[in-house]
Amino acid sequence: MGQEILKSALMAIDEINNHPDFDFSFTAHVRDPRGVITEYHTVCDDLIRNTGVEHIIGCYTSASRKQVLPIVERTDRLLWYPARYEGFECSDNVIYVGASPNHNVLPLVRYMLDNMSRHVFCVGSNYVWTWETNRVTRELVTAAQGSILAERLLELGEASVGHIVDEIVRRKPPVVFNTLVGSSSYDFIRAFHAATTTAGLDIPMLSCSLCEPELKIVGTASAGCITSSAYFESIELPENRAFVQRWKARYGQASSPSVDGQSAYVAVYLLARALRRAGTSSIGEVRRAAAGYRYNSPQGPVWIDGDNNHCVLTPRLAVSNTQGQFDLFWEADAPVKPDP
Repeated sequence: MGQEILKSALMAIDEINNHPDFDFSFTAHVRDPRGVITEYHTVCDDLIRNTGVEHIIGCYTSASRKQVLPIVERTDRLLWYPARYEGFECSDNVIYVGASPNHNVLPLVRYMLDNMSRHVFCVGSNYVWTWETNRVTRELVTAAQGSILAERLLELGEASVGHIVDEIVRRKPPVVFNTLVGSSSYDFIRAFHAATTTAGLDIPMLSCSLCEPELKIVGTASAGCITSSAYFESIELPENRAFVQRWKARYGQASSPSVDGQSAYVAVYLLARALRRAGTSSIGEVRRAAAGYRYNSPQGPVWIDGDNNHCVLTPRLAVSNTQGQFDLFWEADAPVKPDP
């Protein structure tokens, strides 16, 4: 997923550097912490102190963002964070471009409560994204007189998912909420699909993180997952059709942009437009110029809420299909103010 974020950011940088509307250019300084959490601190410190970078675009997991946050605050830089995240944070030195909990968790849980069940089995990765997402889910479910049937956590990257799948098959919960990330999620989805198919069970799975490149990794076992996101490749907007066409021309017809990658693309454009409006690279001026400026992005209208540095986004729900894409079935009537 880090590679997907990088690919989208570089695509946006190249577009801006070749666009006549901008009288400046970006230079990308790329670093790869390899997913090693402690490396994010080291890499970010090097970028700022030794390379003089003013803006950091990146971090996928919240654990990596927490490593970078103290450095960008101490040195007064800006982190443009593209990923959906758990909320409960607000820094003057972070622009949160991805979805807040009220953009993804809230619509998904509401749909579950209204159309599926008030009782849910939760499985996730043992870190802050799952902890806080499950906390929000528990509050919403409890308020609807429902219950969390179980909360099973795996360490990041853990591949031993069999015991959780066995428990699900044995207990037959009405719905499973998956907040696993990365390879753990892929292993779980495959095992879950195989076991429930063998047992003749039809247990729906919900997710706030699954995206198109991951559907291709998992294969057809990922079909039928109900997912909440502000971006899907299948969004029928002129801006998105043009974006996807440029993406495929650059990275291949078989490839697909991801939600977090698309957010990194949006982040670069929000930064470029803020720099143009500010007329200076001063962090304070850029931050002020970025607030409230509407950008018709591939996912639809996006702008930064000056009250909390989070983006106003349009929530959507979709179900994954066997072609590695999502079929949209619900969209908010208008962009929604972020509530981290």
